[in-house]
Amino acid sequence: VVVMDIATLTRFFMWCTILNLGLMIYWTLFCVFAPDLIYRMQSKFFPLPRETFNVIIYSFLGLFKIVFVVFSLVPYLALLIIG
Repeated sequence: VVVMDIATLTRFFMWCTILNLGLMIYWTLFCVFAPDLIYRMQSKFFPLPRETFNVIIYSFLGLFKIVFVVFSLVPYLALLIIG
């Protein structure tokens, strides 16, 4: 039987936050510094115009940021406050 106390949940959400933040930073840096590489790789699978591709990739990045804040960062901060 695993007991989920506040300390365990806080550590869990801390690591979720760290991993998700690292993934978001990695993805953002890739989009900023290598957009042509990403477009060339993805256009082999999904032939889209460049403008459409840019809108889709940045929309997904924005969606990931919202999901990260709502499901990782906010629970972690709430657990820190009540802990």
